[in-house]
Amino acid sequence: MSHANIHKIPWSILCCILLLIGCGLAGIARGDELSGQGQFFQKQCVWAFISLLALCSTMVFPYRNLRGISYPLFFVTLLFLVAVFFIPAINGSRRWIPLGFFKFQPSELAKITYILALAHYLMHRKNYRRIPGLIIPFILTCLPVFLILREPDLGTSLLFFPILFAMLFSAGARPRHLITILVLGICTLPLLWLEMNSEQKSRIVALITQRDGGELPKGDGYHLYQSKQMLALGGVWGSEIAGMPVDDPAAYHLPAGRTDFIFCLVGERFGIMGCLFCLGVFTFLFVRGLQIATATREPFGRLVAVGIVTLLASQTIINTGMTVGLMPITGMTLPLMSYGGTSLLSTCLALGLLMNICMHPGYEMNSEPFRF
Repeated sequence: MSHANIHKIPWSILCCILLLIGCGLAGIARGDELSGQGQFFQKQCVWAFISLLALCSTMVFPYRNLRGISYPLFFVTLLFLVAVFFIPAINGSRRWIPLGFFKFQPSELAKITYILALAHYLMHRKNYRRIPGLIIPFILTCLPVFLILREPDLGTSLLFFPILFAMLFSAGARPRHLITILVLGICTLPLLWLEMNSEQKSRIVALITQRDGGELPKGDGYHLYQSKQMLALGGVWGSEIAGMPVDDPAAYHLPAGRTDFIFCLVGERFGIMGCLFCLGVFTFLFVRGLQIATATREPFGRLVAVGIVTLLASQTIINTGMTVGLMPITGMTLPLMSYGGTSLLSTCLALGLLMNICMHPGYEMNSEPFRF
């Protein structure tokens, strides 16, 4: 990378990434300490190093080169999503492809290739400003959604719809058309309920029936109860400063704490102030990403930037919302912070693309940043 390009690097985004990875590692280390077993912290450190190398590599080449291969990349990830059904199930789910020393989760990569393919389709067309022109984008969306739902992975599949709406809106789709489709989608929720399995239904029931005090709940209600208790035990400053207020080890038992509920471990260790700090860093990152999208004159890069910001913001809102009982438990990781190699790697690749777009904001055709 030349000296001129180094000056173009959005260092504020890189600092946010490092801060969030560091907070996640601190939470994972706390999870190892509380459980008294496992080497999740050491493994995640290795993945953090690999992911940061991938992020740097993504910034080197011109992102426009991905436009010509966006459809083949999307098709390959669809094949990976089909391939998982030929792999033995793990805990009742078929989400991973074993590749020797780690397990690859195709749905994480599918989110990125979907954004690239949809941006390629939308960049120069105007037919999406009419209802019939929205058919192709929705077909592109339903293909990965259907396959991911069959794994089953309800949380990841739901992320595709906010991305679709945000990219259609920024590309120029009429708001009244999007609102009409949204209303029709809400009307189909009863059908979605009928298609859910018993585990997915129990998570929604646990959200509706949650309560404080009384007998300790079971099943998904127990996960939700423990997640809120961990945040409460952290208090304002957390056990790192104020110490542990309870000696009972059972009070600190949190299933999936280092993955889906990493936010609770950070809250227990650093308190409410630590949680607010993480949310503040996330907010700054997303605002900075939208600023990059607004400043980018090249249509493909502008749409990709909007898709990446929407993906990470939706994932953050859903994950943090489920830990405090505002949303159902969906098994969704928190970007950059949760334990998981594929999740961290794919997030860094997406943010590397965002930084690449920031470094090359030029345009191939003169166009408004956004058209409403």
